[in-house]
Amino acid sequence: MKIISWNIDSLNAALTSDSNRAKMSREVLEKIKIEDADIIGLQETKLAHSGPSKKHLEILNREFPNYKFCFNSSCEPARKGYAGTMFLYKKELDPIISSPKIGAPSTMDFEGRILTLEFDDIFITQVYTPNAGDGLSRLRERQIWDEAYKNYLTSLDKEKPVIAFGDFNVAHKEIDLKHPANNRFSAGFTDEERFGFSEILKSGFTDTFRKLNGNIEGAYTWWAQRVKTSKINNSGWRIDYFITSSRLDDRLLESSMIDSGSRQDHTPIKLVLNR
Repeated sequence: MKIISWNIDSLNAALTSDSNRAKMSREVLEKIKIEDADIIGLQETKLAHSGPSKKHLEILNREFPNYKFCFNSSCEPARKGYAGTMFLYKKELDPIISSPKIGAPSTMDFEGRILTLEFDDIFITQVYTPNAGDGLSRLRERQIWDEAYKNYLTSLDKEKPVIAFGDFNVAHKEIDLKHPANNRFSAGFTDEERFGFSEILKSGFTDTFRKLNGNIEGAYTWWAQRVKTSKINNSGWRIDYFITSSRLDDRLLESSMIDSGSRQDHTPIKLVLNR
């Protein structure tokens, strides 16, 4: 089984815009197409509550003809066109689809942040974790989210094994970002956020990248757009993950990044495991 995850930062822009960034996004989508994954998860789709438009669907059906789609988009009382997740999965698959609410604070449960596929023997779920915000304004809410999300994953894990992935908005350890000393109090590298991620792993989950690749340095999934040289200098963060129920450890074959070229922001990540 092969799964790909990517924070696309606006599906509409990637599919329909003529900007240079959109063109780079489409180049990344071409690389994803070549992978021929069983399941593709997209975060930060920024779609309307009704989901992909007719134009979006025409493009997706043309570019990904062997896939079905499902989505979870932001709705009131949350902001419109905000956050959001989407699955593309091979047509021969027949999952039960859910968009769970986990008891998250504020409007987080209405922002389309979690989308789950249930199969006979496994749960596959993706997440777009809320950012702690400028000045750590949402840090306390983020802590509540982390606890609620951990409880959600462990509830699934009691039924059957889980593959969870997406943009977790945290660099877990110092090795997971280029400049840890300078970011001790930055969103995504606070002690509180790192603790929250550690607690998820302690509850019976594996960081597949570290499991398979050890303490390799300079392996990142995100480079700040506002810093023009961030990717050139590989001044990045690893904030996108595949985490799996630890009882799946012996099935893991590959956990890696897909090169997104000169496009800054997130790069796709890939998981391959024995069925």
